[in-house]
Formats: sequence, structure tokens, C-alpha cells
Amino acid sequence: MEVTQVLLNAQSIDGAVRNNAEESLKQFQEQNLPGFLLVLSGELVNEEKPVETRKLAGLILKNALDAKDQQRKVELVQRWLLLDGNAKSQIKSGLLKTLSSPVSDARSTASQVVAKVAGIELPHKQWPELVVSLLSNVHQLPAHAKQATLETLGYLCEEVSPDVIDQDQVNKILTAVVQGMSASEGNIDVRLAATRALYNALGFAQANFSNDMERDYLMRVVCEATQSPDVRVRQAAFECLVSISSTYYEKLAPYIQDIFNITAKAVREDEEPVALQAVEFWSSICDEEIDILEEYGGDFTGDSNIPCFYFIKQAIPALVPMLLETLLKQEEDQDQDEGAWNIAMAGGTCLGLVARTVGDDIVPLVVPFIEENITKPDWRQREAATYAFGSILEGPSPEKLIPLVNVALTFMLTALTKDPNSHVKDTTAWTLGRIFEFLHGSAVDTPIITQANCQQIITVLLHSMKDTPNVAEKACGALYFLAQGYEEVGPSSPLTPFFQEIVQSLLTVTHREDARESRLRTAAYETLNEVARCSTEETAPLVLQLVPVIIMELHNTLEGQKLSSDEKEKQGELQGLLCGCLQVIIQKLGSSESTKHVFMQYADQIMGLFLKVFACRSATVHEEAMLAIGALAYATGPDFAKYMPEFYRYLEMGLQNFEEYQVCAVTVGVVGDICRALEEKIVPYCDGIMTHLLKNLSSNQLHRSVKPPIFSCFGDIALAVGEYFEKYLMWAMSALQSAAELSTHTAGDDELIEYINTLRNGILEAYSGIFQGFKNSPKTQLLIPYAPHILQFLDGIYMEKDMDDVVMKAAIGVLGDLADTLGSHAGSLIQQSVSSKDFLNECLSSEDLMIKESAEWAKLAITRAISV
Repeated sequence: MEVTQVLLNAQSIDGAVRNNAEESLKQFQEQNLPGFLLVLSGELVNEEKPVETRKLAGLILKNALDAKDQQRKVELVQRWLLLDGNAKSQIKSGLLKTLSSPVSDARSTASQVVAKVAGIELPHKQWPELVVSLLSNVHQLPAHAKQATLETLGYLCEEVSPDVIDQDQVNKILTAVVQGMSASEGNIDVRLAATRALYNALGFAQANFSNDMERDYLMRVVCEATQSPDVRVRQAAFECLVSISSTYYEKLAPYIQDIFNITAKAVREDEEPVALQAVEFWSSICDEEIDILEEYGGDFTGDSNIPCFYFIKQAIPALVPMLLETLLKQEEDQDQDEGAWNIAMAGGTCLGLVARTVGDDIVPLVVPFIEENITKPDWRQREAATYAFGSILEGPSPEKLIPLVNVALTFMLTALTKDPNSHVKDTTAWTLGRIFEFLHGSAVDTPIITQANCQQIITVLLHSMKDTPNVAEKACGALYFLAQGYEEVGPSSPLTPFFQEIVQSLLTVTHREDARESRLRTAAYETLNEVARCSTEETAPLVLQLVPVIIMELHNTLEGQKLSSDEKEKQGELQGLLCGCLQVIIQKLGSSESTKHVFMQYADQIMGLFLKVFACRSATVHEEAMLAIGALAYATGPDFAKYMPEFYRYLEMGLQNFEEYQVCAVTVGVVGDICRALEEKIVPYCDGIMTHLLKNLSSNQLHRSVKPPIFSCFGDIALAVGEYFEKYLMWAMSALQSAAELSTHTAGDDELIEYINTLRNGILEAYSGIFQGFKNSPKTQLLIPYAPHILQFLDGIYMEKDMDDVVMKAAIGVLGDLADTLGSHAGSLIQQSVSSKDFLNECLSSEDLMIKESAEWAKLAITRAISV
């Protein structure tokens, strides 16, 4: 069938025609891939064809080279690499030819496809002539070909990593891009494409940014582009500056004054998309400086060689007034719109980052603005003043802020009840939440909430929960932090007299007709959970009274028959909130003997409901219900065994859920909870559980983050069943061994090192559980053959010097467990090991008490093992 017609049909409004066309394209692709791709590239390059079929042909071509799913992506790359060489050459030359098509949609589609092909071929040292041929296009007219080529170079830099293109070619790409950006370039589309291409190419410019002349030139061109007559070019140029601010922070000093001037002008005078990027530049500098100052701790002296340039500290006399001006540019409906983002919000966010960067120094610069505007008749001024105050509450010291808060609190409580404007109320409630989050609680010496004002605060917050959804949601948030601050107050809490009323008000909010707006229902349940979690013994009977109420609510969600998909989603959401609430209550009441006994009368009923929640869904297991069951198992202990026959199938479903890997991870955690609750009563289920866990480990479709918890789970199982674990020992140890080898000899970025440490911790928890499980059993000698490898693993992680404290504590613990369980069999091995002695001494002198304690115990165990 004529391909143009099929591609037109694939875009038809008639469903049947469309499905038919999609089906025949799919068949063509499966039966003859090279032919299929050639026909598509032929369609894309052919100037006679309609634009919509050319565009779709290019899109299908692109999707044949790349996919979001990692597994699928690898397959597509392999298929392309194995494709016939002639077909590939023909497709590639067609794509390059399309870059000079007069039709802009065809050009821009082709440039994306070229970059995808390059992303596959360049790392394999194929298509070496690509960059050269693209660069030769840049110096040619017509302008539209130049624009498409620059766009392609930009996409190319996005697709491949910097080490794939050698420096000589990088220099040529940058030269071409910078020429395209310069003011002398007459065509605005070329300038725009060049500026966007530079954004993607910045990661390749390390060497160029290290050379003063080249860097000066690049910075000049970017700064000039921020002054372009075209708003899109100005925005793209500021986006380049934002990227430079984080990638090349340490090279900015000579330019920072000029950049301040151009950002300030843009913030005050330019269109919003440009102004937003200009503010973003300063937010990005704050992020850099906050990170540096956190990494080096707050106690260094001014002359130390810390790589912080204090750009923000130097800029605040001019920067803060500029940001305060932006706060007055609010939009009328920004509080109702969840995704809203505008210059006032960006300015407030940046002001908050500045406060975290410079601390106390910001306060005197902001207070006059607050005093000036907080009582003005125009709502914009009152709201901006409140927003400014709320933004600076994290960063400066309590000593500096508390006197201000004491003056402001009464005023704000009045504003929250009486201000005629909803924006002002919304921001006031948010600011109260920030006051309670950062300046209330056991860590702060001077309390801002006293017997004198506590009642008024609660009365006002509960009253505001009846306000519009956005104000009510912020009031719930303020109450959340108010409750959290009283978490460790001893037997009696200032909230006790109001407890009943608070709980009742929150439950009322969850039933509001408009509770789905502004995340109000979720906020109310989160706050209810926090109020319950932080409650004291005095109010335990009231938390108990909440149990039947929540049980009833959960029961009601199970009543509805035949739900539409939208209703099903609502039902799932509500069940999640209620299960989360029960989880907190179970943990609270189950943790103290006095309430546990009374609570247990509800356990059967609650478990029955959780099982019904699972039954609502055919394929997936409900994550919150699973977490709540973990808490229930912990609270009920060995009695949980009676629920296992019915619950086990859902446990299996959760362990097999690779798609929603968080659900799988949560389920693995719950297996651990159940092991701790049931101990040897878990034995009948162990075969099934271990089979799933081992299968999960060997699968390459399961997200890597689930693997560490699986190893920890081996430890939980071994600890629960003791020597019965013998039947799994060989399989478990072999999986642990190969993971242990993977987790040493790794060099990588911070993210990888963090993952590797999580993995090591999982492996160590497994070893620890296995050794402790076999202790004092006649079968301990089964473990002896594994000891040398485990000691080698400990040597390996000690030598790499990149373990965090958690891993250090676990590792020294395993050394102790090994000595403790194997006794004299371990003694000589430990003495021969390369680093055990150094590692032990390092841990004994650790500042971390937990590490030190573990090390002292390990030393005892080792001394015993050696002296036998």
C-alpha cells in the first residue's frame, strides 16, 4: 500500500481507519525493518509529499531508535547497529539532505533524528564524518539550512556525552555556534537556534572555560544575546547564564558585576519569561553557595581556601531590593492554580534561598519593606510584605528572628481571620506554618508559643480550615508543624486541652465537598496523622476513639459497586490516605503496653479491611495498605500468623510487581516486619518468599533500588528461622558474593557511590542476620567456608575509603558477628586479614557513638575468638 496514504490514515479522525493504518505500519516494521526505515526516510526527504506525512514519518523513525524504557532502548540500539550498511548510509544521507528543506517541520524533525542516530553511532566510532559535514553547512546560505544545522548540533550535544567528541571538533562546534549567536547574524531564527545549541554544548566546553581569552569571548557573546531584540533569544541567553552559573561557578568572578546589571534590568523591565530566567540565575548561585558552605561546615575562617566566592553576600544590598520589588507583581488567581509560577513566586523563592545563603545579614534589608507595606490598603502590598517575612524564616538565627516573630504573631493571627483578601490569608497561613516549622520545638530556647497565645493560635487555625480550599490547606500545614514542635514534651502537651476539637475539625475538613481542590483532603489527613503521632499518653484514649471512626471510613470506600475509572482513582486515593492514617495509629497505640491491649480488639477487623482493599484491584497491590500491614505485624507479633494464609497471595503479588518497583520495595520491607513478628512461624512461607527474592535479584528488569532491601531481607529471614535457613544458604551466599564483588572497585559520581553504600549496607545486614541466626546451632560450621570471602569484602570496602557511617557501623558489626558465631574458626582468619586491625582501631576512635559501641563489642568478640 502507498505509504503516504497509510501515514495520512494514521492521523485520521476515524478510529477504525487510524487503527488499521497503525496495524499495517507495525506489521511492515516487524517484517522488514531496513525496508521500513528506508521508506520512512524517503518520505521525510521527499519535497513533493504533504508536510504532515513527512513529519510523522520522521517521528516514527525517531521512535525506532530510542525509547523511554531502558530495556527497549538497548534492543533498538542493537537493531540499528546490526542493520545493513547500505541501508544505513542511504537513510543518513536522506536525513542530512532534509536539513536544507524549505519546510520547517521537516527540517526540525530531521535534526532530531540525526541526533538520535549520532547518539547510537558516535560512541561506536561510526559516522566520523558527521560533525565535519554539519559544520560545512553552517557557513552556507540559505539561512534556514543554517538554522536547522545549528539545531542539529544542539540536539547532538544533548544526545552524546562529552568524551565522545574530541576537543578539536568541540572547538569547531563552539566557533560555529558562537558565530551564529553574534549580533551580526541577520537572521533571528539562526540566532535562536545557535543560542539554544550553546545551552546544550556548555558541558563540552570545560577546556574552553579554562582558557581566559576563550571564556571572555563566550561570556561576552552570551551577555550580548541577552540584549537581543527577540524575546526568545533573550530567554535562551539567560538560560545559558543559569547553566553557566552552576557548571562554571568558580569562573564567574570577573563577570558577576556585569551579570548583576543585566539581570536587574531584565527583572525590572523585560517580559516575564526572560525576567524569570534572570531571577533563576541568582537562585542558582545561591544553590551553589549553600552546597559549598554546607560541605565545608559553618565554622571555617575567612581566609581558608574554601571555594566560595560569597557572590550573594556581596550582592545583597542591591539584590534584595530588586527581589522585593518582584513580590508586588502577583497574579490574581495564582493560589488556585497548582502549577502557577510567576515573577512574584520566583522572587520569593530566590529571597528564601538568599536567606539560607547569608543568614542574619538579610534581616535588616527586609524588615523595612515589611513594616512599610504590611498595613497598606492595597492587598498586593500586604501580601508581598507577608510573603517577604515568610521567605526569610529559614537561614537566619532564632535570636535574630524571634523578637520579630513575637511582634508579628498577633498581627498575623488577626490578618488570617479578618483580612478581606484571600491571597493575603493564604500567604499568612503559609507564613505561620514556616514560623512553627523553623522557630518552634525542643531545639529552640525561647518559646514563641506560650500559655497566653496557644488558645488563640489554635482557634484561628481551626477557623481558617473552613476558609477556601487553598487557605484551609495552608492552615492544615501550619497545624502540622505546630503539633510536630510538641513531639518530645513529656507526658503532657499544651495541645492536650484542644486535642478532641483539633481531631474533629480535621475530620470535618476531609468531608468537605471541595476537599479535592488544593490537595486539601491529603493535607488534612497528613496533619491528623502528625497530631496522632506526636500525641502524649494523656490523649491516648482519644487516639483509641479515632480507630473505629477511621475503620468506618475505610469500610465505606469499599461499598460502592461498578465505579468509573475516575471514581476508581478517587477511591484508591482515599483508601491510601485512610490506610496511611491507620498505619500511624497502629504504630502509636502498638508501641505502649497500656494502649496495645485495648487496641488489639480491632486487629481482626482492620486486617480484614486491608485484605478487602487489596481485593479492589486486580493486578497491583495497594502500597499504603501494605505499609500499614507491616505496622500491624509489628504490633501483633506472633499472633499475626493467623492472617498469613489469606494475606500470603498479596505478599506474592507485591514481590512480583516489577513495574511499580516502589510497591515491590515496600513489600520486601514488610516481609522483614513479618519475619520479626512471626520468627519461626514464618517457616511454611519461606520457600515461596526466598524463591521470589532470588528471582528478583537475578532479573535485570527490576529497578536497582529494590536490590539492597532484598539482601537485608535475607538477614531478617535467617534471623527469624535460624538453622532452618540452611536450605537456602548456598543460593543466598552466592547472590551475596556476586553483589559484594560488584560493590567494591567502583568509581563513580556521588549518586553511584550513594547507591553502592546502600547496596553494601544491605549485604552486610544479610551477613549479620545469617551469622546471628546460626549462632549456638550445631550447624555453624556450614558458615566457615564463606568466612574468607566475607573478610575479603570487608577489606575491600575498607580500602576504598568511601563508605558512609551507616556502612561503617554495619561492617564492624559483621566483623564482630563473624568472630562471635565462628569462635576459634574465625580467630586465625581475622588475624590474617589485611585490614581488620586498622579498621577496628579506626572505629574504636570514631566520634560516632554507635560506631564506637559496635567496635567495642566486636573487639570483645575477636579477643574471645583469638584466645580460644
